[in-house]
Amino acid sequence: MLGRSPELALFDELLDRAVRDARAPAKGAEPRDSGRSRLVDITGEAGIGKSRLLGEVCARASRRGMTVLRGRATEYERQVPFQVFTDALAHLDPHAPAGFQETDAVAPLFQQSGGAVDRFGLHRSTAALLARLAAPSGLLLALDDLHWADPASQELLDHLVRHPVHAPVVLAVTRRDRQSPESLAARLTRGLDTGTVVRLGLRPLSADDCAELAGPGLPPAETAALYAASEGNPFYFLTLLQAHRGGTTPESSVPPGLGTLLLDELTALAPSRRGIVEAVAVLGEHATPAMVSRVTGRSGAAFTDDVHALARRDLLRSGPQGMLTLRHPVVRTLVHESTPFLRRVEIHRLAAQELARAGVSAAERARHVEQSLTDWDPEAVAVLDEAAARSARTAPASSAHWLEVALRHLPHTPEHAARRRELTLRRARALAACGGLRESRDLLQELIATEQGSHGAPTTGKDQDLRVRAVVLCALVERHLGRCTEAVALLRRELARGPAPGHVVRLGLELGSAAPMDSATSYAQVRTEVEGALAAARSTGDEIGEAGVLAVAALGEAYEGNMAAAHRLARQAAALVDSLPDNDLTALCEPLARLGWAEAFLEQYPDAERHAERGLDIARRSGQLYVVPHLLLCASHVRVQTCRVSSAVELADQAEDIARGIGSDQLLAFVLASKASALVAACPPGDPRPLAVAEEAVAAAGTGVNWWASTAWCIFGWASLMAGDPVRSRDAMLQAGGPELQRIQPSMRPLYLEILVTSALLTGETGEARGWAERARKEAEQLGLPMQRASALRSAAHLPLAQGDTAAAADLFAEAAAESARCGAVFWEAHSLLLGAPLEAAAGRGRSGTHAWLRGRRLAEAGGSGMLVGLADATRPPGGASEAPYGTSDRPELAELSGRLATLTARELEIAELVAQGLTSQAIADRLYVSRRTVETHVSRAFRKTGVSSRTALATLMARRRSGSRFGDARAEED
Repeated sequence: MLGRSPELALFDELLDRAVRDARAPAKGAEPRDSGRSRLVDITGEAGIGKSRLLGEVCARASRRGMTVLRGRATEYERQVPFQVFTDALAHLDPHAPAGFQETDAVAPLFQQSGGAVDRFGLHRSTAALLARLAAPSGLLLALDDLHWADPASQELLDHLVRHPVHAPVVLAVTRRDRQSPESLAARLTRGLDTGTVVRLGLRPLSADDCAELAGPGLPPAETAALYAASEGNPFYFLTLLQAHRGGTTPESSVPPGLGTLLLDELTALAPSRRGIVEAVAVLGEHATPAMVSRVTGRSGAAFTDDVHALARRDLLRSGPQGMLTLRHPVVRTLVHESTPFLRRVEIHRLAAQELARAGVSAAERARHVEQSLTDWDPEAVAVLDEAAARSARTAPASSAHWLEVALRHLPHTPEHAARRRELTLRRARALAACGGLRESRDLLQELIATEQGSHGAPTTGKDQDLRVRAVVLCALVERHLGRCTEAVALLRRELARGPAPGHVVRLGLELGSAAPMDSATSYAQVRTEVEGALAAARSTGDEIGEAGVLAVAALGEAYEGNMAAAHRLARQAAALVDSLPDNDLTALCEPLARLGWAEAFLEQYPDAERHAERGLDIARRSGQLYVVPHLLLCASHVRVQTCRVSSAVELADQAEDIARGIGSDQLLAFVLASKASALVAACPPGDPRPLAVAEEAVAAAGTGVNWWASTAWCIFGWASLMAGDPVRSRDAMLQAGGPELQRIQPSMRPLYLEILVTSALLTGETGEARGWAERARKEAEQLGLPMQRASALRSAAHLPLAQGDTAAAADLFAEAAAESARCGAVFWEAHSLLLGAPLEAAAGRGRSGTHAWLRGRRLAEAGGSGMLVGLADATRPPGGASEAPYGTSDRPELAELSGRLATLTARELEIAELVAQGLTSQAIADRLYVSRRTVETHVSRAFRKTGVSSRTALATLMARRRSGSRFGDARAEED
């Protein structure tokens, strides 16, 4: 290697660290838990030496005993899902994944059919697979020419950048700067900001390096001329050098083009050998000797001799599994483009036939079928249709592409009209799933416009059904584009056409979902249409539709603060939903999210979480990814309120992955706001992450005026307040609410008013604070919700506190804690206790203050809330914990507790700690890179050994163990 010493030194350091982490993990940790992955982004122009550097890095990793997987993205296979990862995993020992519990989830990476898995589940499973492969000696995953990677591979790489694998893994990728998609460059640049990506921009070689490359036999003047013509590009320099030795003398003023030099090299080939080179260029990843032999019609000794001759000329090289490749991607491009069109078509046609005969999947054949299509071919289009269907959940961009190819070749005749409409609807759905929201909307609007008869009405029931599906999907896309007003108008227009009762239900469901998010349309304005949908469902005996409309109506009323109606509707919806089997609820995933959110706003947290988790299970199985973020965020919201903040952050992280994949700024704003809310609760004081995420949330919301934008600004206000900037906090809340705060969600307004009260007091605006507090009291009383009433009580408590009346303030905080406990809002109970504890002591009620502080501290620690633990540290009673009755009277109980926990193994104790943080079995499995079944087995053993029968009881034991160790119990500390 010439001129690459600094780059190699960096890689040596990363590889050594990975090997060291793998072989000598931290005490008590398993190898897969050591360190975290780092990605090196190698950039530069074509021929600069990126692949050569990557090859040297792979060799150095192999010499260290690391597992090495190397894949290359290819120019003409950009629609093959996960192609670069599939190529890398082809190097894997077939027995390496043995025992991996999530084999089905990563099956698409091996071009196999797996079980039902969405692409984001595949991302998490891939990270788990890499962590497994990293043991026991580390892993290097090298991905070459990433600028040609398919969209699914780029999205998977983005996941690995944003969620580094907690294992000794080094990722190295190469790409050309100018040819990299903007999305790929942006993803890697975000990694630079977080420190998970290191960028190496390769520079041209120096004149001395090129002279050494040329060797001593070339006169210095000629070397200098070649160097000047190549500008230090190694590939160009070597090509010029080879041409020079072949008798071509470049003139420094007009150097020959690289393409000309390479094509001149092909001109000297015999037709039979050139045919082999062309076949290899066209076949790409399928260029095995057997396949090349079949498509060229040549075999035997003559074919073998020609392959060997081309290898000696360094035109052909042998890759993994005997694959034939050209010596450089530039050569492949030039050969491919210079191959006569009909010859290319014939090679692709023969390749598709041979692959079909070998039983290769439709996704692998689709590229060759696409390139061989010159006219309508029903069998070929059927392959594209199948490939699109199989990749819709894991690679929707590829699915949309193949449907577009099929539509392009489908004749515009009446006999194919129905199929054209169905394929168009499927393509719009695929585009909506992969970030092509505007293109999806345009397709749907065109489809809706053509789905009418001569009198403006659909001609058949089947046509009307497709039209309604298109309208509902178009309204959903409009919502994600932040165009709720347009969505509402579209749905109302369709309802005005007098559709069948079943369609009234479907349209009413979407209308009820869209209205609360629209600043111009309140739920009250669409209540009549939603009630009509409910009547239509009941008139036809459609229990599924009835449950869905009830759920949507419950959320609409809960959002508006009509709690009596919301309670009634939510109870009816829950009764129906709970009576229906999962298969019947497949069409109700979004209404399940609505029901969960309605119950969350009604402060019925167990029911909300139960319905959200059921919806998640159904949505993931049925591939309805657009609903998953709403279900995840509902569960995350509940876990913040009930003080299980670690799992709340993890759920919000999963929602963020999906929101970024969908490409909706509005949805991303809501997701990031929810994540910021969880981070405020999770992070210790002074941590910059909550405010940074909240800032990104309001940036994503832009100038939008809707529920999502208002929520983003409210959370930004809370994060600003926690960051010590009350002025910015106040401004954010006023931005969120608009005139008279009418844009702030009525059923959550008292909680958000508390932010304004605190901000006003911190800036000396006592009168303003009193006004906001009084409004919070009135609105909380109207709502009749314990948590909202508790918030209003905390707001009120600040006022006597500002006047020095600590006893009155302490009483209000204590009442707020009791109200929060009444509905299970543990986070706010602990918050109220910790705020009130020092005031109790100041009012001469030291014992009450100590009790309040101890309970608040225990709840904060059990819930994993860094914010509340920080607050506890700041409000510790005089003399600390030594004055607490808990530190004396409970010692025998703590000793007995210590003995029970001492029977747990290290892994069982680790999992018990994660259970105490509120993590689900699947979240624990993801964190520890084990199967869900393994986690549940350990939990069951922990139950048996400790004598408890529920996760809540186990969490309580762990919380008391931590408290006992903090207050000086020696045996608990030893455990």
